[in-house]
Amino acid sequence: MPDADALAHSGQLQALIRAQIAEHNGAIPFSRFMELALYAPGLGYYSAGASKFGESGDFITAPELGPVFAACVAESIAPVLQQVGPGARLLEIGGGTGAFAEVALKRLLELDALPDRYAILEPSAQLRQRQRERLEQRLTPPLFELVEWLDGPFDDDWDGVLFANEVIDALPTPRFAIDAGEVYEEHVAIEADALVRALRPADGFLSNAVRHLERQLGRSFEHGYRSEVLPQLPYWLQAVSGGMRRGAMLFVDYGYARGEYYLPERSDGTLRAYYRHRMHGDPLLWPGLQDLTSSVDFTALAEAGVGAGFDFAGYCSQASFLLGNGLAGVLERIERIADEGERLRRTQEVKRLTLPSEMGERFQAMGFQKDVEFGAAFLAGDLSFRL
Repeated sequence: MPDADALAHSGQLQALIRAQIAEHNGAIPFSRFMELALYAPGLGYYSAGASKFGESGDFITAPELGPVFAACVAESIAPVLQQVGPGARLLEIGGGTGAFAEVALKRLLELDALPDRYAILEPSAQLRQRQRERLEQRLTPPLFELVEWLDGPFDDDWDGVLFANEVIDALPTPRFAIDAGEVYEEHVAIEADALVRALRPADGFLSNAVRHLERQLGRSFEHGYRSEVLPQLPYWLQAVSGGMRRGAMLFVDYGYARGEYYLPERSDGTLRAYYRHRMHGDPLLWPGLQDLTSSVDFTALAEAGVGAGFDFAGYCSQASFLLGNGLAGVLERIERIADEGERLRRTQEVKRLTLPSEMGERFQAMGFQKDVEFGAAFLAGDLSFRL
């Protein structure tokens, strides 16, 4: 159980949510609830000060395990930054603890592929401070001076690389349900003084998105089927890529191609909550204290990227992506580590990143390119045929 202070914090956020429900005729869309639960200023899960990452938090992302993931990503994007040349920028969305930026900048320096600017788009003031402190301590002054923090995407034309690890899964997602062939949207309401999920008729925007899925799948969803869909994904992608004229985008996340995402047996979608490294199915429990997430429809991501004016570069599992982008060299360096304990930790890190039972198959990488060549990063184990 959370302690008294944590429960009091959650109570403050619940009061805000209840006020919004009262203002909107007794119910708000689940996507709005998720937005408040994760991002409400000072109260949401990602906006408040509690630890999120690592053993003391609620989950561990690939960059937090150690340096292997970031080193391989840097290896994959270095050729793009070199193709772009002077003026290249690297935009990281959601910087976590700063672990990725630290390793990536050091590795890009070794590869002679440093960008002119390394920007982190981070909505959480607490995480920004944590990132700044870490990078200032661990980077040499010339490297640290490349780093900047943004409140929004670049507002001018730019060239370079956009990178996002485990970002799309945390976008507030609408939930739909099928009842007697009609599309409904899941809302959050109050019943017997408790937050509950309730259905309301879907608007045209969501209904059209669901019907698009059915046409693509070649079948209708069964009565009672519930899941998530992100009709706003194309608009989000266009916004974060901003005025990119030349460069590449790389997304790493967990999810499925569309045919796997909307399997008939996955009849309640992929929404889940994480609290202290435990996954459970009650997203309304303790708002602000737990992470809420849903898997990524990589077919939808491919459509959005191409729709934003990029060429599709490739799609593969995280294990294949790492193997194709310098993991062999990383393993050689690990073998040369003299300290036996450190060598074992790095070996375990590689296993967690690549084994099918760990992150290797559950996480996938997808890339897009515009007037550069980025496809070589995905040649090991290409999965684009699944899309």
